[in-house]
Amino acid sequence: MGEIEPFVVHVDDDVLADLRDRLRRMRWPSDLANDDWGYGTNLEYLRELVDHWIDRYDWRAREAAMNQLSHFRTTVAGIPIHFVHERGRGPAPMPLVLSHGWPWTFWDYRDVIGPLTDPAAHGGDPADAFDVIVPSLPGFVFSTPLERTGIHAWSTADLWATLMHDVLGYERFAAGGGDWGGLVTGQLAHKYPHLVLGMYVLGRAAPGLDTFSGARPWDPFGETIAHLPTAARPQFIDWTRRFASHIAVHSLDPQTLAYAMHDSPVGLAAWLVERRRAWSDCGGDVETRFSKDELLDSVMLYWVTESFPSALRYYAEAIRHRWTPSHDGPRFTVPVGYTLYAHDQPFPGPAGPLPVEAPVVFAMARDTGGHFGPA
Repeated sequence: MGEIEPFVVHVDDDVLADLRDRLRRMRWPSDLANDDWGYGTNLEYLRELVDHWIDRYDWRAREAAMNQLSHFRTTVAGIPIHFVHERGRGPAPMPLVLSHGWPWTFWDYRDVIGPLTDPAAHGGDPADAFDVIVPSLPGFVFSTPLERTGIHAWSTADLWATLMHDVLGYERFAAGGGDWGGLVTGQLAHKYPHLVLGMYVLGRAAPGLDTFSGARPWDPFGETIAHLPTAARPQFIDWTRRFASHIAVHSLDPQTLAYAMHDSPVGLAAWLVERRRAWSDCGGDVETRFSKDELLDSVMLYWVTESFPSALRYYAEAIRHRWTPSHDGPRFTVPVGYTLYAHDQPFPGPAGPLPVEAPVVFAMARDTGGHFGPA
């Protein structure tokens, strides 16, 4: 394990100058009959976003906002790990590690860190305060460079257990997350119940630890369709269309995609922004949920750290190292809570029981909200 070192978010001027040059030299394609984004990211909107990026987006201001949080870096098992660590303000703050997904970053948790660490300042009880730790997944943004293969959600849980217990010194801690972060959280609770006080996930991701372990891991929903009533299949297929393209290419051909996205900031923006639009409950207008600056924050964090290629491989490694249980008996023995967001579910409705045995202490289904719950 390496030493814990304070970290400041800062991008060199020459990186920003190169970015502006690339944006200005973009060779734009045609985009016939795509007003509804039915063929992918809409040209008119993307040009509008890039114009904002060039003329109005202020990275230095966004950088300063990020640096209001306490950032650190260390190495765990030889892997560089960046994390935010904010201490709670209360009589006995509970340690809480929050794990993000793709294409999330640590910055997607920015609005929940304050209420969790200082509930009294937000109308809550100081007895409910948390010490909040938000690591960047290995190979994502500032947890780079990742110079080995075999790193996925299950191995990330091992890294987080070491980070929380051995590096930061917490005897026990709570865990939460969404998307890949839900799988990391689930694996933490499954494999390390002696360390984990309880887990909270967005969606039912954690019980799906074996989601990518089927015969067609690049199409994890295909086997589900076969078990659905015929009448329910069209709605389920429509839901899976939001995820199918990126899961397949990330899982099977990540390096092929990486060359284009690593070289073109506009291509990277098109790939990431389409996901924000499709997976949020924006009703087709992505800016009802994310401002242009917020969309570009995410793109910038992947661009300036050159981490898009290694982040892609998180999928490929998952299907190459399939999940196996760490023990017999119930998958989860620690308290479990989860929230379902309507747009993120194939069949919105009440929060029903989990598909695996678990001591559920909290379950909620929300009529609004999508895949990027904390943001």
